Amino acid sequence: MNTAMNCIIIAGGRLDTARTRSWSRQIQTLLKTADLIIAADSGAGHMKKTGYLPHVIVGDLDSIAPDTLAFFRKNRVPIQSHPSRKSKTDMALCVDYARAQGATHITMLAATGTRLDHTLANILLLMPLADAGISARIMDEKNEICVVKNRVDLTGTPGDLVSLIPLTPTVQGVTLKGLSYPLENQTLVMGNTLGISNFFSASCAQIFIRSGTLLVVRSMD
Repeated sequence: MNTAMNCIIIAGGRLDTARTRSWSRQIQTLLKTADLIIAADSGAGHMKKTGYLPHVIVGDLDSIAPDTLAFFRKNRVPIQSHPSRKSKTDMALCVDYARAQGATHITMLAATGTRLDHTLANILLLMPLADAGISARIMDEKNEICVVKNRVDLTGTPGDLVSLIPLTPTVQGVTLKGLSYPLENQTLVMGNTLGISNFFSASCAQIFIRSGTLLVVRSMD
């Protein structure tokens, strides 16, 4: 029997814990209930502010503050150091580490920010995880992002926004329940905005697809 392993990866992007208490409490809950916490390089700085110790720091250590690195070394946090000239981002290395440890659920925090290239690359890391059957998502203060290849059940508040963005040329057999604009066995086409800005009509919603890959963004803005 496979045992579920809940992993949190915290990167060096925007975290905004000081802006809303509810988001700060949510992060605390995520960290408290995690089986494995990985800091991606400068994400260790975010970890230090939370009061939690990561189980490991992974990266090339080119952006972590020296005093932060010294703090975690003093607290005997393992550090998996990589060369700065490498073929993978620190986040990708963290995902590899999580998979090697047997993670079945991965939540990425501080994975979005002003570096659009890194934000997009992190979002696309969700695709191979979905292919491997690993439940994965990116969360920030205003968004929850996941990739769907068959179905997903969502919880929220009536009025919460949900957008569907095809990641393959077509996504076929799209059926939506619990959303204000339902679909039944429809085809979504990459580059078409039909799936943008739907919203919850109830506290639960379901998204089913027959083939293709769909990016689902739940927004609280």
